[in-house]
Amino acid sequence: MNWAVLVAGGRGTRMALPENKAFVPLRGEPMLALSLRALLDSGAFSGVTVVAAPGECPRAEALIAGCSRADVRILAVEGGADRQASVWNGLCTLPPEAEVVAVHDAARPLVTTAIIEACLASAREFGSGVAAVPLKDTVKQVDAGGAVLRTPPRAGLRAVQTPQAFRVRLLREAHEAALRTGLRATDDAALVEALCGAPVRLVEGDSENIKVTTPEDVDVAEALLTRRNTGASIPVQPFRIGQGYDVHRLVEGRALILCGVRVPHGRGLLGHSDADVAAHALCDAVLGAAGLGDIGRHFPDTDPAYAGADSLLLLAEAVRKAAAAGYAVSNADITIVAQQPKLQAYIPQMADNLARVLGAARPSVNVKATTTEGLGFEGCEMGISAQAVALLVRGSCGRTMCAPTRTTP
Repeated sequence: MNWAVLVAGGRGTRMALPENKAFVPLRGEPMLALSLRALLDSGAFSGVTVVAAPGECPRAEALIAGCSRADVRILAVEGGADRQASVWNGLCTLPPEAEVVAVHDAARPLVTTAIIEACLASAREFGSGVAAVPLKDTVKQVDAGGAVLRTPPRAGLRAVQTPQAFRVRLLREAHEAALRTGLRATDDAALVEALCGAPVRLVEGDSENIKVTTPEDVDVAEALLTRRNTGASIPVQPFRIGQGYDVHRLVEGRALILCGVRVPHGRGLLGHSDADVAAHALCDAVLGAAGLGDIGRHFPDTDPAYAGADSLLLLAEAVRKAAAAGYAVSNADITIVAQQPKLQAYIPQMADNLARVLGAARPSVNVKATTTEGLGFEGCEMGISAQAVALLVRGSCGRTMCAPTRTTP
């Protein structure tokens, strides 16, 4: 029986992200989902253990539910302080009948079935099978001051990738020995080399089996996915445009919140959150431009966690998700449609609030209000609607958003 351990505990530091990079979307789908699907599509595994970062098992389990298959058992387990500890936690979940295990990084979502099969075949025959590719660049060994000590012959060097497949007993022995001796290594092959005295066999990897580590890697990975899906090389879009629309009913006993401003009025908008119709429309515009669905997908009105939620916080989260996909908001235009109350006096503060949350320059955020001259549900003062358009630009995923504030005039 073959089993896979999918390591998904990376923090995304080099991508300037506040979250685990395993959840960064490529073409609208999290890397973890793409990597998991690649393992499942190979048809080589009876089970997969997803090792999530501490505290992220529920998030991983929700993603797993969308990828589950009847013929493959998929588990989620919490990882440890580093990659080595996380792999060990994954190994501890393997059933006794597992004979070969392949350890794969969720940050390598472009792995192919051919690589997976080659690694497993080598592990069955020789005890190990590690994907690797020849180096394209000359490598220099240097001292602490940057002076070259030697130039190793490039022909004998390889850049190691994942999957790294081993007989289960061999890899367990290597990790157990490392626990006893305190040895730390950056990959499983190094543990087997150092502690088991067993030669590690390499198999041919693929230059497209890249590890997504930096924002530039996201661009490359999306371009490769596009080429695979369409058969043509299509450049990553430098900008995207999204449109949003929302409606809420006016009712007694609710505060009227628009763009984070509490507007004095006899009635407010009904909704699961604070019902900020303008912020909701802008959320949809941002998410839509980034290819991430809509507000209902990310903040469902069936989730009690969002009951009475500040919609500017939801907007900030939408901006963060867009940033994780490599996009920042360049400018936004919002139209609020309401017969009453008159909103002109509050629009400057509304635009200020949105600019802070979007991390955009104040002149790049425009808010306007209009009536319908008594026509439709807005004209009859049954409700208020809002429309929004957002332009997202590529390559500014490190932008910092300010904390939203709600203003009462």
